[in-house]
Amino acid sequence: MNPARKRTARLIVALTAAVVLASALVYTSFSAASPALSPSQLVRQAQAGRSYQLTGTVVPGSVHREGGTLDFSVEDRAGATKIPVAYTGTVPDPFREGREVIVTVERQRGRYVGERNSLITKCPSKFKTAPPGEKQNY
Repeated sequence: MNPARKRTARLIVALTAAVVLASALVYTSFSAASPALSPSQLVRQAQAGRSYQLTGTVVPGSVHREGGTLDFSVEDRAGATKIPVAYTGTVPDPFREGREVIVTVERQRGRYVGERNSLITKCPSKFKTAPPGEKQNY
């Protein structure tokens, strides 16, 4: 086989391998992604034994600590559906009532149990539009 033909064959094999690997990477990343569900979506879709990411606002008056378990409820932004969560693990400093959170939960024996150390608190945006007459700080 002449050298030019050999180089062309190697190039084709290398490019084919690159395309196959890139396709596998894209497929894996999209199939592993799980969107965060609101409480109303979770109530409709939850199946026992599966984990889901739950997002919503911590209901005022619902936060209670009993031993190593933090009990709180998460509601939709509209407040239509509330889900009680039993969570163990580290709690982020900004966690408080009224804050938006994301927590990985699993339905166990009719209640939602948070996966250990999966609680994330969303920080309120400092770039919200200020009411008329207020100075905006950027």
